[in-house]
Amino acid sequence: MVDVRRVKLPGVGVLHTFVTDDGGKVGVITHRSGHSDLISFSDAEEGSTASKVSLRLDEDEAHTLAELLGGTRITESLSKLDAIPGLSIDWFTVDYEDHIAGQKLGNLASRGVVGLTVVAVVRGESANPAPADDFTVFPGDTLVVAGTPEKVAKAFNFYRTGEMPPKAAAASPGG
Repeated sequence: MVDVRRVKLPGVGVLHTFVTDDGGKVGVITHRSGHSDLISFSDAEEGSTASKVSLRLDEDEAHTLAELLGGTRITESLSKLDAIPGLSIDWFTVDYEDHIAGQKLGNLASRGVVGLTVVAVVRGESANPAPADDFTVFPGDTLVVAGTPEKVAKAFNFYRTGEMPPKAAAASPGG
């Protein structure tokens, strides 16, 4: 486990730092304004020629970097669930042009998709677990769904277009 040091910076925000295995230091200054600075630095005793790097990130960029860095552990955990035969867990990010934007989540079972669960709707910094059918979905929301891969694909098609794909006809023998 990495030892993280937290220091309040009066009038600025909070500095979190840790030392890497190879002796480097990494820090994040979280400003009260919402900006974050990602920094890499060395101790003064290492001399003034040591390299220092600073990168200013706005709030969205900081969240994106955190997701990219933290996503590895989440992906590893979810890949274990994906190893369960017949189970697919996927995310659908709602765009302005998607059918579901501004609509109630609704009951997918009434549209022929039985056995699919909307596990949560993530909106901004908060999650709405197990949302009810009357939950209104907005652009920017992310729907977390679980079901068979086929049912997830059907639901995503409906969320995008408002239409359900026709049921696949039984394949005839030999073709």
